[in-house]
Amino acid sequence: MSNWFSIEGKTALVTGGSRGIGEMIAAGFLLNGARVYINSRKVDVCNETAARLATKYGGDCIAIPGDMSDVGSIEDVFNELAKHEERLDILVNNAGATWGAPIDEFPESGWDKVMDTNVKGIFFLTQKMLPLLRRSASAEDPARVINIGSVDGIKTPAFENFSYGPAKAAVHHLTRVMATHLIKENIIVNAIAPGPFPSWMLSAGVGFGGKVEGADWDAVGRNNPSGRVGTMEDIAGLAIFLSSRAGAYTVGETITCDGGAVAAS
Repeated sequence: MSNWFSIEGKTALVTGGSRGIGEMIAAGFLLNGARVYINSRKVDVCNETAARLATKYGGDCIAIPGDMSDVGSIEDVFNELAKHEERLDILVNNAGATWGAPIDEFPESGWDKVMDTNVKGIFFLTQKMLPLLRRSASAEDPARVINIGSVDGIKTPAFENFSYGPAKAAVHHLTRVMATHLIKENIIVNAIAPGPFPSWMLSAGVGFGGKVEGADWDAVGRNNPSGRVGTMEDIAGLAIFLSSRAGAYTVGETITCDGGAVAAS
């Protein structure tokens, strides 16, 4: 039965993999025998995280920095990955951005930054990676694409981040659209909609100033039906399921990973 959930020997790319949910998924993949490439905008942070994850969890973790809001940079990320790999088994589209401002002051730049990173970036990175995904894909073992949405794309966000929730709702629907087209090529597309996890983005939103280590996540968790925030096991475990044989008949879904936040809303 352990083979049902195995990703050993697979190659994965995790965008936004230098911190937060992306880092958790990358760590879980490494722990379970995958070769992992991580991407983030900041070169030094991406390189440092890749080295730290490889040391802590073992295996190969390689940094490929790049800006997922820019199609030219997306092309560069593909070209760099293609220098090292002939195929890609798992693509995790996790890179994301948010912007907070009152409705009367919300700027066009904040709207565009969020939409470009969270929606456009997912589509065009997946498009560019299709040659590598197609080489991995087979009826017996399809390639996988996992888009990271958000519960804020399902329920009304608590914060004044007016472009974030609509962008994540678009991610969920884009997932279904891409899944319909790509399943015919043995490429499975699904989405995960996380709730509260210890991350820079949530830390900034709840007033911790972006601090993750040492922040009072227990206080945040008390507002969740489960009484806690998410952990690496929660998000990486779901990503591993979707990437394994056990998840090979789950197509075009958006699965919440939120401790009951949507169910209770």
